[in-house]
Amino acid sequence: MRLDLSRQQPEDRVFQHPDPYHRGHSPGSSLAALIGFLGLCLLVGLADVAASAQGFGTWFNSLARPRFMPPNFVFFLAWMTLFPLSGVAGWLIWRRIGPSRPLRLWGWQLLAAALWPPALFALHSLALGLVLVLAGAGLGLITLRAFLRHDRLAAALLVPHLVWSGYVACLIFGLFWWNAIAPMIGG
Repeated sequence: MRLDLSRQQPEDRVFQHPDPYHRGHSPGSSLAALIGFLGLCLLVGLADVAASAQGFGTWFNSLARPRFMPPNFVFFLAWMTLFPLSGVAGWLIWRRIGPSRPLRLWGWQLLAAALWPPALFALHSLALGLVLVLAGAGLGLITLRAFLRHDRLAAALLVPHLVWSGYVACLIFGLFWWNAIAPMIGG
């Protein structure tokens, strides 16, 4: 016996229905999920602040810096703004399509964003910090593209974090250049 899915009505395909309430998400569970997504992202942001606070000591202050390096407090302001935006974006995608490839990409991008500050500030590794921030920016681009297919607002909420990641990649490359490459080539 062959099952003919083409005759099913859209509301019969529960996991493909665009309305989150048809998938079993009540307003209460949706709010709890939003709090979870925001909490996770704020936790990552606070962990990055803690890792960078350690590194903004003697080692970081001894580095030659590019001219476009912002004051240290700008990192805190950026993280406390950008991570909640990313959390809302993840929540919007979860509400729209549930656990899915775009949400997994979002998680990997969040992990890369969580790892570069400890690599740079705690381990004092300019090279590893640069590799991780570039990985995060690349994953951010892929995630943005995946989100755009499902929710334009969710994709738009990722744009500021992606722009910041590009800026930070330029900063870390500048630090790497002035402190690792230039001294080796006599510049």
